[in-house]
Amino acid sequence: MGNFEARTSAGPGRIIVTLAGECDLSAREHLTAILLDALTRAKAVFVDLAPLTFLDSSGVHSLITAHHAAKHTGGRIYVVNAAGPVATVLDLTGVAALLRAPADEHRHV
Repeated sequence: MGNFEARTSAGPGRIIVTLAGECDLSAREHLTAILLDALTRAKAVFVDLAPLTFLDSSGVHSLITAHHAAKHTGGRIYVVNAAGPVATVLDLTGVAALLRAPADEHRHV
């Protein structure tokens, strides 16, 4: 697949992980490591999917792995700004509902 990039930035009381490009099997370990590291630095991790153009089950696996890790430590992981095929994958798998951010939190990402 194409290029994949994950960038992190800090916000007030949170880490924002912005994903860009195509997230497939070749990116799974990298994405999981980025998300788990973000959870060690903040209780709330927001994953901004606006620049992401492709997401398969490998990316979904990373998000669920991070969700379970966050629950174990009292943290939360949220996905925001999904669109197109990425939003469809998240909706079909139930991940969109599971990791939906509170409505008032979208404005901070």
